Amino acid sequence: MFTAGVLTISDKGSRGERRDESGQVIQRCLAAIGIEQKQHDIVPDEREAISAKLRDWADKGLDIVITTGGTGLAPRDVTPEATRDVLDREAPGFAEAMRKHSLDITPLAMLSRAVSGIRGRTLIINLPGSPKAVSECLEAIAPALPHALETLKGQAAECARE
Repeated sequence: MFTAGVLTISDKGSRGERRDESGQVIQRCLAAIGIEQKQHDIVPDEREAISAKLRDWADKGLDIVITTGGTGLAPRDVTPEATRDVLDREAPGFAEAMRKHSLDITPLAMLSRAVSGIRGRTLIINLPGSPKAVSECLEAIAPALPHALETLKGQAAECARE
């Protein structure tokens, strides 16, 4: 079983003024594919707070960290920058797949600045903040997550096809 951290980025959520529905959607979707949530936190839209939590969880050995919120165009949306601050390598296919899938649903998907990548052996993926968008994005990437995590851990079998 793989382990996950779910980090919600929300000024209002961090002050207790908004319920974390997106974090709950992520937990349910991960559980459905056999990934156990071990960590959950809510931080404000502050670049250093976000990157510090990502760094901490990845360095503690979580297999995947998924963020929700702060990926749009608003001035306080700094999740992609905070994520890039901690990545060793980008893995853009996840963000590309989410945008492609979401564009079939709404043209507003092109406003997403979400990124994805690797720190050590931890996969980090940014998701939007709305529960509906979170569900749609996870629908797009969930089939690839187990193999991606197996590959990061050196556990994957050869994936080439004859």
